[in-house]
Amino acid sequence: AKLRQTGGSPPIGSPTMQTRTFTTGRIRKAVYDTATQQLDLHWDSKTVQAYKQVPAEVYRRLCSAPNPTTYWEDRIAEEY
Repeated sequence: AKLRQTGGSPPIGSPTMQTRTFTTGRIRKAVYDTATQQLDLHWDSKTVQAYKQVPAEVYRRLCSAPNPTTYWEDRIAEEY
């Protein structure tokens, strides 16, 4: 049996939010919504910055970067 999707919405129950927690650096947590391509960065200062239209690849690279704060400065801060 084939599954059929209607419209552009993800199926009900499908997770669209991805979260990554960091233990070092100024970024404490990154939350990425694959449906809207919004990236929310939670900082050690308790602030949250939202970035729109961020490709999933940029989120993936942030999560795998040796220093996420440096990656943010180089690739995200001025771009989105």
